[in-house]
Amino acid sequence: MISKLRATGGAGFDLAQPSQDRITGPQRDFGIYKPLDLTKVKLDEFQPALLEIVRKNTTLAGAQYGLPYLWGTDGLVVNTKLAKVPVADYTDLCKPELKGATAIRLRRPILMAFAFASGTDPFALYGDPTAYAALMEKIGASLTACKPNFKFFYDNKDQLLNAMRAGEVVASAMWDTGGWTLNRENPDIRYVVPRSGALGWLDTFALPAHGRNDAAAYAWINFTMRPENAAKITRSVGNFSAARGTDDLIDPKLKAQYAAAFPNEQALQAIHWYPAIPPGLEEIEGRVLDRIKAAD
Repeated sequence: MISKLRATGGAGFDLAQPSQDRITGPQRDFGIYKPLDLTKVKLDEFQPALLEIVRKNTTLAGAQYGLPYLWGTDGLVVNTKLAKVPVADYTDLCKPELKGATAIRLRRPILMAFAFASGTDPFALYGDPTAYAALMEKIGASLTACKPNFKFFYDNKDQLLNAMRAGEVVASAMWDTGGWTLNRENPDIRYVVPRSGALGWLDTFALPAHGRNDAAAYAWINFTMRPENAAKITRSVGNFSAARGTDDLIDPKLKAQYAAAFPNEQALQAIHWYPAIPPGLEEIEGRVLDRIKAAD
């Protein structure tokens, strides 16, 4: 998405939906978005807490560039019948009893997850590249040592879900809706919020710098955030909307699964929401991920 907007200088599209951590950095570097006119948005249709999170993470030089759309979390999915030991945090995937029976996606979220599980907040080091690089090296060494436990590094949803269904993988770092899908099929498979906290992502509405139909973009945002429409989106994609008033309109089973994972405000506050990524950090992470993949 960012590559397309860079190639056109922010033209060719009237609406974009990047994750909230992909807005201020590209805007600072490439100027691909335009500030939102919040007077054209029905802000009372948004959940205030999510609106504030996105406001904080998408504001640059006093202008806001993003509004919340959909959100979800990454945590653990565990087959409680087949796993030989309790799995309560990401580093539990490395327990020797689970050798060859776990899976992760070898991307930056697993580095963040293992950092939190190891007792360090990686987001707090975003402003210190030297300290951040040292942390990533430490996490990379831990994941390399854990490789005998991984059945595979999964690349797509079907690969992981089918391995969990077959019992080939009994515990995995996974997104919430994947876990809830499996739980509807097999109650022994459960989505587990890690002891160190789930990782939270938020997709947004953003306006490309040279979009030509802002009026339609704002109309679509307002239409999408109506409770009845937001609930239809949740039923279709399985992820939760940032709209208010959808609780009584979504599938009761999904609502119950959500309540079991996040029973109160404290549970939501414990989510680690991805902040904006400073320049240079993904290069550090990429080198670490490459070494993990190449290690014997």
